[in-house]
Order: sequence, then C-alpha cells, then structure tokens
Amino acid sequence: MKIALIATEKLPVPAIRGGAIQIYLESVAPLIARKHDVTVFSIVDSKLPNEERKQGVKYIRCENENYLDGIISHLEKENYDVVHVCNRPIWINQLHAKVPGPKYVLSVHNEMFAEGKLAQETGERCISHVSNIVTVSDFIGHTITDRFPYAKDKVQTVYSGVDLDTYHPKWTSDGREIRKMMRRKLDLEGKNVILFVGRLSKVKGPHILIQALPEIIKRNPDTYLVFVGSKWFGDDFVNNYVKYLYRLGTLYMDNVKFIKFVEPADIPNYYSMADIFVCCSQWQEPLARVHYEAMAAGLPLITTNRGGNKEVIKNGHNGYIIDNFDDPSEYAKHINNLLEDSSMRNRLGENGRSITEDSFGFERVAYQLQTVYENA
Repeated sequence: MKIALIATEKLPVPAIRGGAIQIYLESVAPLIARKHDVTVFSIVDSKLPNEERKQGVKYIRCENENYLDGIISHLEKENYDVVHVCNRPIWINQLHAKVPGPKYVLSVHNEMFAEGKLAQETGERCISHVSNIVTVSDFIGHTITDRFPYAKDKVQTVYSGVDLDTYHPKWTSDGREIRKMMRRKLDLEGKNVILFVGRLSKVKGPHILIQALPEIIKRNPDTYLVFVGSKWFGDDFVNNYVKYLYRLGTLYMDNVKFIKFVEPADIPNYYSMADIFVCCSQWQEPLARVHYEAMAAGLPLITTNRGGNKEVIKNGHNGYIIDNFDDPSEYAKHINNLLEDSSMRNRLGENGRSITEDSFGFERVAYQLQTVYENA
C-alpha cells in the first residue's frame, strides 16, 4: 500500500526539535516501510532538506504558512491508499474534499474533539470521512465517544511506544557507564537524583515538585531535582513562568538543577542517570510519553491521576499514582519512601522495563497501525 503520514504544523520530522507526535512518526515510519510505501509530511526546517529518503521512508517538508495546501498539492499528484492525519481532525474535511480517493485514518493525541476546539458539524463530518480513529489512550478515546457516541465503532486505542534499544537501565553494562559519565558531568556523584523531563509549563507541574523539596531534603538531604526541558520544544526562551521556576530553584541551589532543552537523541542518557522519575501533570494529560521512556530506562515512576497517565501505571508494581496531584506533600511522601527503600526502587524499575519490553516497543505500535491501514 501507498501510505501518507501527516504530522502537525508545529515541528519537523525527524524529531530534531522534539515533540511526541514527531517522535511517534519518526519511529513507526521505517517499520511500516518494511512492507509498504511510506511518505511522511511535516514542516520545513533549516536543518533539514525539503525532500529526502531515509530508512526506506520518503520525507516531504512543506512551508508552514501554506502547510495544508502544500500537502494537498502533493496528494493530488499521487494515488495514496491511506492518508493518516495526526491530531488535526479539522483538516480531514478539507483533505477529503480535495482528495477523496484514499482511506483516511486519524490519530488523536490530545482532546481535539472538545467543544471548544471542534464545532459539532465539523466533528460529525470528520467522523463520517475517516475509516478509523486511533487514540493514544482510553482517556482520549472517551473524549471523542462521549460527545460523538456513534463514533465508537471507529475508535480504538493504540498506545504509543519507545525505542527500547536507546534506553539503558542501570543494571546493564551500558546503563552503568552512562550513569557514571552523566553524574560526573553534572556533578551529581553520590546524590539521589529525581528526574523531570518535559516542557516547563504550569500544566506540567514542575513548581509542585520544587515545593515538595523541603520535606524531601529534611529526610534525604543529598537529593537533587533535575529538570530537563524548556518552555517549548527546541526553544530556551524564558517566559514569566520559567522565571518563577528559576527563582524557586535559587532557594535550593544545592538541590535543584535546570538543564534546559536537550536534543531528543541525548534524552535517554538523563534517564540512565536518575533514581526516580516524576510526572507531576496538573492538566488532563492524554498520556505523556515520558512514562514509556522512564519505564524503558528501568526507573520507578510517580505520576498523577490526570487524564490517561494512570493507564500504564499499576500502584506498587511499576510506580505510584498520586490522586492529590496538586499537593507537594504527596510527592514528598512517595519520593522519600522510594529513596529509603532501594529494593523497592529496583523492583518497580525492573517491572517497568519488563512491561515496556512486552507491550510498549515501537514494533508493536507499527504492527497495530499496519493492521488499521490494512482493514481501513
């Protein structure tokens, strides 16, 4: 089959500037291309050519200002069997009107069918034009079917995944070496390292984690919170919220470290360095991909009950779910308990790695998507 995978207009593919959707497409496209003819559409970037072929995948990059028009122009010249649109239900109607031949598949990575984002009629038409809607979590699936119940037969959850070969738990030889190298580089030798990876945004909750620090260091003074991320993917611009975080951090200069934006290819090294991973989301998170990354790296994981996050965590097995997601004391309690019980940390981390090996590799994602395409 001839398949077009369409990224959003935010970031390029491959994911040189990060982005969950971009990582998703970069990872699954070569796997699907083993069996099918695959083209990935994304925006232009100064670091990438406008067209190239890589790992059996053709990449076409269109100008951001006329992104959808550029895609339509390419689709009209080719006979695609399946067009897979990521996270832009509003595009489906325009694409179908101009290029009605292919089967359309929509993947939904956020609450894109919410009333404030999509008009009722637009949503109804979108659903009528697609063969399948795949969602990154059951939570996101319900945000569609609760409003459009008749879409239920078209909606299915296809959880995202992780490249297992790039994440190295501390019990592996590569993991031990990376851990030693990174801790020396960041002057964290002999420290307890609590890791946060993600955008420095209020909805992601990093301020809650800093507010938990006094209770943590009271019992475990040799603890560092390490924040990897910036305001936006690939952008180290400091807005008012990030300034606020930095000010909070100065209160605990011996216990907080901000790393800013890290190239996606280097992110796994920071996981290998850490002891515990925390996702402190305050919003209804679709299901943050950091969960897969932390588990792949063999880290015990503390997350919130917001959105789809809890779907991949089993309390006491591979991590802990915090119900009082805006209470710093809840984070401190779980972090301290894990810091003071190395056997528990190890068990949860090993269970998480085992779960990712069984269920959350990108090979599984690609297989499920191919099944969707073939049945469209």
